[in-house]
Amino acid sequence: MSIEFQNTELSPDVVEKTYAGILGKIIGVYLGRAVEGWQYNDILEEFGEINYFVNEQVKQPLIVPDDDISGTFIFFRALEDNGFPANITSESIGKTWLNYIIEDKTILWWGGLGRSTEHTAFLRLKEGVPAPASGSIALNGKAMAEQIGAEIFIDTWAMVNPGDPERAVAMAREAASVSHDGVAVEAACNLASIQAAAFFESKIDTLIDIGYSFIKDDELKRAISDLRNKCSMVGDEWRIVRVWLEENYSYDRFPGNCPMIPNHLILLASLILGGDDFQKALKIAVSSGWDTDCNAGNLGALNGIRLGLKSIDSGPDFRGPIADRIYVVGADGGECMSDSVIETRRVLKATANLCGKKYTESKNRFSFEFSGSVQGFQLCPLHNGQQAITKVENLNEKQNSNGLGIFYDALAPGVKGSVSVQTFIEPKPGREDDTSYFEVIASPSLYSTQKVNALIYGFEEKNPTISFFIYYFDESEKLSRLSGPKSEIEKGDNNISWKIPDTKGHPIHRIGIELSSMSRITGSIGLLNLDWKGAPENLNFGTSRNLTPNLTPWNTNTFWTRSFVSSAKHFATDFYFTFALSHPNKEGVITTGTRDWINYEVSSKLILELHDLVGLVVRVRGHKRYYAGVVHKGKASIIKRFDDRFEILKSVPYFIEPNQALDFQVCVKKDLISLYLDNSFIIEASDDDFVSGGAGFIIESGTVPALGFSVKKIN
Repeated sequence: MSIEFQNTELSPDVVEKTYAGILGKIIGVYLGRAVEGWQYNDILEEFGEINYFVNEQVKQPLIVPDDDISGTFIFFRALEDNGFPANITSESIGKTWLNYIIEDKTILWWGGLGRSTEHTAFLRLKEGVPAPASGSIALNGKAMAEQIGAEIFIDTWAMVNPGDPERAVAMAREAASVSHDGVAVEAACNLASIQAAAFFESKIDTLIDIGYSFIKDDELKRAISDLRNKCSMVGDEWRIVRVWLEENYSYDRFPGNCPMIPNHLILLASLILGGDDFQKALKIAVSSGWDTDCNAGNLGALNGIRLGLKSIDSGPDFRGPIADRIYVVGADGGECMSDSVIETRRVLKATANLCGKKYTESKNRFSFEFSGSVQGFQLCPLHNGQQAITKVENLNEKQNSNGLGIFYDALAPGVKGSVSVQTFIEPKPGREDDTSYFEVIASPSLYSTQKVNALIYGFEEKNPTISFFIYYFDESEKLSRLSGPKSEIEKGDNNISWKIPDTKGHPIHRIGIELSSMSRITGSIGLLNLDWKGAPENLNFGTSRNLTPNLTPWNTNTFWTRSFVSSAKHFATDFYFTFALSHPNKEGVITTGTRDWINYEVSSKLILELHDLVGLVVRVRGHKRYYAGVVHKGKASIIKRFDDRFEILKSVPYFIEPNQALDFQVCVKKDLISLYLDNSFIIEASDDDFVSGGAGFIIESGTVPALGFSVKKIN
């Protein structure tokens, strides 16, 4: 069996505890999300104690996009995006906010200026106020600056500093100061120091002492001392502490709608009273009310780090329903469909770079290299007929190999089995309209004409026949299935490849593997890895009515349009062309694709009506980092946006007629960016800051229809 092991100088404990911390984070958020905003007495009356997921009881999906998750795994990318500086600044992290946040759409609670702390800070950054002034009491007021949001994104800043609480505090202070100030920043630093120390210290009192030593705010020190004293007197009666908190540190004693101190004390009380029981600690945090998903998410991350995977697995099956799945919703739309393995790799890469050690990420998207990981693979929810697959689990739970074990029973003629993983948004959000919910804004992770490669291990003398399949959104906006050729699985390693069929621009919702057999068999196979890389061979969008024949001017909400992530004010399906691009000011960026698109050409015909600048973007890494080939102000140019810096790499005079239909083509190969207009070479520039990334459009101060859009891989 070909086995891929992790190539790292980081200790096995750090690797496992980072993964456990990330699992703990998402478990806590998903537990708390279902009752976010509920009063303590309402939770008590409805549930008593919440020991497990209650999303079905409140008619919510389990796997949801959430600010606590997206912000945690996006904002720490400031490290990678800036070369992993150990002395990262709040100003750099603030620029990362602007790069990955799409206003009114992604990551944050968009509650308004002076109502949502993070929204307020974003508006300051957008106005040109750098961090930390963007989150300061001086600018935003004490009530706004001392809310809970300072610590809800902080876990990854601790995880990249295992055993180094001092540097974790330094980074946490810079990160929290983008949006907060005062006691909120101190609480975030307190949490980060405890989490960083928890990689090598498990005793709760010792950890709280460590965290206490970093606090600079006397009010927070007094509150934590009071809490520790109260917890020491109640034994196992956590509700006594909750009543005491209501009497002494309730919301009505602090300004703002979600103050830091009450929630931070709930987090610490749950840690102390939960002891070394992962489930019990989360039960207390969620059953106590206030900001349930934030508190449980931070606590789950802390106890995942402190106690490891065994603690998560010692109670009910938290991991099975989640299956590692995470939505990371930001301007990098192709990175949204993620999982806890992918995010752990990113954290470990930063950890290794910061401490000067080696860490080589898996070369495959799906390698299942962490204990028990399944990376979103489950029995296919769209399976038709009797399901012969009984379970999926990681091979490393029972043997010295990584991979997805696919177990089947009574596979026979007429009875098949299938597993699949999500690659794009669900057909329906699966929620009630009055529930708190962040929209899943994403681009697909998989595209038609890409090549999928898998390594499958056959354990038996007689193994199933397998075939790949995809579900995609078809011309009628419904899910249709396409299947690949069948492959016989021999005993041992089997390399299987499939070029995804051309779906004519329609996005792919799932990819899976189907098992079949001409005789009854029971057993298992192993999916050791699965991957696809690089730009599609030929991704092509035609006219809107080619894509959706039943399109009407009054119903233009299509899944193929939703496969683009837009920071333009208005981006829509155009009834007569393909897309309508419209933005009233600068930097209306509209993108699709993933970070592993390297060498490719992108093209579209743009009808040049009203605009200051318009063209195509390439190698997009957030909506403030990209190259573009554009026309503007009587010129054709290749431009580069790098955070707040705008640079014209090459430019020539170029005259256009009013309402001219102009074919744009931008090619990127190695460090060369080339612009073609109406099939004629115009200019070329060289730059190597961005080596890969997605593609799309840019529109500034105007409206331009686009006819067609294509991406073709350059070998």
